[in-house]
Amino acid sequence: MQTTEKIWRNGSFVPWEDAQVHVLTHALHYGTGVFEGIRAYDTPSGVAVFRLTDHMERFRRSASLYEMDLGYTTEELAAAVHATLAVNEIGSCYVRPIAFRGAGPMGLYPLDNPVEVIIAVWPWGAYLGEEALDKGVSCKISSFRRIGPNTLPPAAKASGQYINSVLAKLEASRCGFDEAILLNEEGYVADGSGENVFVVRDGVLYTPPTTASCLPGITRATVIRMATALGIEVRQTNLVRTDLYFGDEVFLCGTAAEVTPVASIDGHQTGGRGPLTKQLQDTFFATVNGRDERFADMLEYPVGAEVA
Repeated sequence: MQTTEKIWRNGSFVPWEDAQVHVLTHALHYGTGVFEGIRAYDTPSGVAVFRLTDHMERFRRSASLYEMDLGYTTEELAAAVHATLAVNEIGSCYVRPIAFRGAGPMGLYPLDNPVEVIIAVWPWGAYLGEEALDKGVSCKISSFRRIGPNTLPPAAKASGQYINSVLAKLEASRCGFDEAILLNEEGYVADGSGENVFVVRDGVLYTPPTTASCLPGITRATVIRMATALGIEVRQTNLVRTDLYFGDEVFLCGTAAEVTPVASIDGHQTGGRGPLTKQLQDTFFATVNGRDERFADMLEYPVGAEVA
């Protein structure tokens, strides 16, 4: 990881190397934390954060599910992100807000432990590799099932829940694949280990509904909006693994992965970056880099910045 100089912590900046926690931090033992993944991009009008308000609202929703009071409004958190970018004098980068229960009483009851809120930024290229954006990745259907809605809330981005994805990622990597795709408890397609899943069949774009235990991804919502604007039919419906095998094209999307084609699933070749995936991928990157006015509202600049 390429470090930066400052991290925002509970309302003030601390040096990167000093942003430490106690070994008895509650979240370290029990996973009581929530987080977001956000990207900032260089544009002709300066550094813009992609769908920052939407991310911060989801951050607050995740925290509320775990009864964590962040102590900051959505607007204050968004301003803190812009300030963190500015103090580090950084352009295109990854933004990681995280809130967690800190050191205090030990035990499963968390409400007597303080809530820490952190925002860090650092340069981070394509999550699955620059080459993957063109050639695609290989995926394995994981033997681990995606957490169910009555086990843990899949709609939350909670730290402890991601051990589910870690196990799937480890299994896929050990078997020689780039990424894992998880099925839910009923056997329907849910998510990648850190991405949402889309399938193209006969010119129609399919993706699992959020009732299938997939994360309500912000990039997922972006792809749906863009596809609709481009005249592509989108259907949110339950999918089984053979829908992926027989898809004309399959791709993953998420803040880290952006829009990444899938080249194969369990050894079954897919269409890779086919025409529809390429169209959506091109539209996405034109948007985040400030070159597509149709979706300019998705880019958020510091208050007072002049937008070209």
